[in-house]
Amino acid sequence: MTRKIQLGILFGGRSAEHEVSIQSARNIIEALDKDKYDLTLIGIDKDGGWYLNETTRFLLEAQTPELLKLNEARQALALLPGGSGHQLVKTADMSQLPTLDVAFPVLHGTYGEDGAVQGLLKMAGIPCVGSGILGSAVGMDKDVMKRLLREAGIPTPRFVVLHASQRAEISLEAVLEELGGYPLFVKPANLGSSVGIHKIKSAADWEPALEDAFGFDHKLVIEAGLNCREIECSVLGNETPRASLPGEVIVQAEFYSYEAKYISEDGARLEIPAHLPPEQISEIQRLAVETFRCLNCEGLARVDFFLTPDNQLYVNEINTLPGFTRISMYPKLWEASGISYRDLLDQLVELALHKARQDRGLRTSYLD
Repeated sequence: MTRKIQLGILFGGRSAEHEVSIQSARNIIEALDKDKYDLTLIGIDKDGGWYLNETTRFLLEAQTPELLKLNEARQALALLPGGSGHQLVKTADMSQLPTLDVAFPVLHGTYGEDGAVQGLLKMAGIPCVGSGILGSAVGMDKDVMKRLLREAGIPTPRFVVLHASQRAEISLEAVLEELGGYPLFVKPANLGSSVGIHKIKSAADWEPALEDAFGFDHKLVIEAGLNCREIECSVLGNETPRASLPGEVIVQAEFYSYEAKYISEDGARLEIPAHLPPEQISEIQRLAVETFRCLNCEGLARVDFFLTPDNQLYVNEINTLPGFTRISMYPKLWEASGISYRDLLDQLVELALHKARQDRGLRTSYLD
């Protein structure tokens, strides 16, 4: 009998996207083949504490997305660095958990999608689904990401960056002159799921938007608003990534906000696949893979595009750990491209294990 893969699922996290992570993890845990994997569920609370959760009782208010939260009846865990095999222990008695073959950090936003947990897992010698430290960090920081895309000649909307320390030095008038007028979008540089994003249509919107967005990050990206369609494309792979069919987000709200993505049933409609001519589909797929490679990504990512009425494509951003909820675009696009949800999870785990095998072949000593 083939030994089961010991798979750790990390979810929750110290991020404004905590609830989204829990929703994604729930769907992944339900879909995984239990004959193939032994699961260790690691719930991370909003204070950053790691806890062992039971597969049958790890959520509270599971049927109400806006109230969903971790079950607090759990045992605290610690992660040990060194890669000796003794990775996870219960802090109450220092007893060891099964050694993980691979971890799936179903963590969106800060401390989960920005390279922080990827570095921690690497220090403990645990292979990790998705991008490594650099790809995760670059993909998370919209400022650095957009500058790298611009340097590579990949089109991205015009933007300016505003640091908290410079807030008093940059006026709305200067931003409007730089970006060509209203509307503007104010975004925390290191966050996702549309948390803290505001559409600026007049001077009255400016200060409240900055006040809220600076509550989530010390750096903001301010973008020129475009009259456009919103197109998304999923990418899968390591050295030879491939792109899915693209899909379209048809927004029913003012813009694709957090509520439209995860709470409201009527906030947006997904058109999968998107109604586009073949040559445009090919160009979107090409740019998605080029963006993935440019930003040093691995495993998975979703690349989001703007498509203007004159057929100009812009890369809005990349998500290196995109949502896996029941209404998330990443798995839905692969289903439309011929890969089922369960098979997609298997491929992601295998990509992580393949990368780990490659890494083990690298030298760690000059004298060896």
